[in-house]
Amino acid sequence: MTQPHQTISKGSPSDIASSGAFVRFLNIVERLGNLLPHPITLFALFCVAVILASGIAGYFELSVIDPRPEGTTGRSPDGLIHVVSLLSAEGLQRIVSGLVTNFTGFTPLGTVLVALLGVGIAERSGLLSAAMRLLVMGSSKRLVTYTIVFAGIISNTAAELGYVVLIPMAAMIFHSLGRHPLAGLAAAFAGVSGGYSANLLLGTVDPLLSGITEAAAQMIDPEYTVGPEVNWYFMFASTFLITLLGGLVTEKIVEPKLGKYDASEASDLDVQTMDKVNDIEKRGLKMAAFAAIAFSALLALTIIPENGPLRHPETGLVAGSPFLKGIVAFIFIGFAIPGLVYGKVVGTMKKDVDVINAMSHSMSTMGMYIVLVFFAAQFVAFFNWTNLGAVLAVGGAQALNAIGLTGPLVFVLFIMLCGFINLMLGSASAQWAVTAPIFVPMLMLVGYAPETIQAAYRIGDSVTNLITPMMSYFGLILAVACRYKKDLGIGTLIATMLPYTIVFFIGWTLFFFLWVFVLGLPVGPNAATYYTP
Repeated sequence: MTQPHQTISKGSPSDIASSGAFVRFLNIVERLGNLLPHPITLFALFCVAVILASGIAGYFELSVIDPRPEGTTGRSPDGLIHVVSLLSAEGLQRIVSGLVTNFTGFTPLGTVLVALLGVGIAERSGLLSAAMRLLVMGSSKRLVTYTIVFAGIISNTAAELGYVVLIPMAAMIFHSLGRHPLAGLAAAFAGVSGGYSANLLLGTVDPLLSGITEAAAQMIDPEYTVGPEVNWYFMFASTFLITLLGGLVTEKIVEPKLGKYDASEASDLDVQTMDKVNDIEKRGLKMAAFAAIAFSALLALTIIPENGPLRHPETGLVAGSPFLKGIVAFIFIGFAIPGLVYGKVVGTMKKDVDVINAMSHSMSTMGMYIVLVFFAAQFVAFFNWTNLGAVLAVGGAQALNAIGLTGPLVFVLFIMLCGFINLMLGSASAQWAVTAPIFVPMLMLVGYAPETIQAAYRIGDSVTNLITPMMSYFGLILAVACRYKKDLGIGTLIATMLPYTIVFFIGWTLFFFLWVFVLGLPVGPNAATYYTP
């Protein structure tokens, strides 16, 4: 029987979500975005646009001064960054010769497919369904939402784990709870990508960024050093800020706007039930947990001892070690082993063919993603080849410099510009490698320490990850979302994530000013706020 339309009380979250000016703006963004062609077609058009743009820029010999010191790898002898035209004989040769390797060498492709082989075993055996039901039965919606955002932030320590595992799982959890699965996906995506720089622990990005910052700082002060830990205090505290903001945006804006989920919109979706976990499933979960603990203990023996075989062979550290570089292999094994054990106990994995079918099924659901990745990989490669991103980044930084601001307000524009550049250069290290030699010396000369500059950069680098197709895993998120809403367009995904970008930018920037300029707290251990020559 059809339910009558419910009157929503004035001032309720649902009222705000359905008729507020902000949500009307999001509806416009969604409609305009969905007027765009299919994402695959869009990426193909992007490729054509990059080729044409590079040809025009190359014809006019567009270039900017390379801010990196002489001798830096990749710096041209004339000290300029030139736009490379793909609308030429050499460009055509590069396009044709690189078409296959652009696709096969696109990192997220192999990462996703290998990890999903293990996840597919855990899913088809029933392990994930049982574990989710055990997790969410009796839990409040609020607790689940905030836990997912928090887990997304923490997952950044393990590189691709959040994108490959947590985001699809969050959608499944919300679906199992009778909530809109895209709200769960959005909450996890917000934590994993929007909160990319926040964490309780140091991650692989910390030494990477600090090394670039140190090199840029030494352009002004050759003795200046920047360690990987210099932003740890601020990023530790930011973890709880992003968890709070992400949960609020999910529950007050995104989920009410999405409304009640219609399962008929799904595409190739296994419906998860919320039946109580029975005794045999509980036994299977216990045995799977024992298997996971045993695997974790064995893995710990390879990385905890100082001479562990999976530590970095030269430095002896976990950072940059074979363990972190091979994290995808451990994701695969970490899901496959408990999935096999659970399947043996409950009877869903009796023969080897059951395991093979589970992995095959997980691959069969990724057809759309693979096609999308082919064109996305070409676009990213073409864009990088042309140097258009680097030229735009340097030009934007020079414009900020020309404004001549010297007070703390300069960090607002700095964070905004970093967020804008991030829309074009999705890699944190690639963007910072180009812009740090401009921003770090510039802001040091007006009195700010490199540690503080790097902390501000990380805000801008994180908040726009959610709305740029240049982010490597954007295609994966889109593919997962399409499982729950088969006609979902790129505009819907961007409009869903835009509230997080706006709220994160405002909230995180205010928190930065409170932390640094009001409370006068250091952003990390022994990190200076101001630079004195």
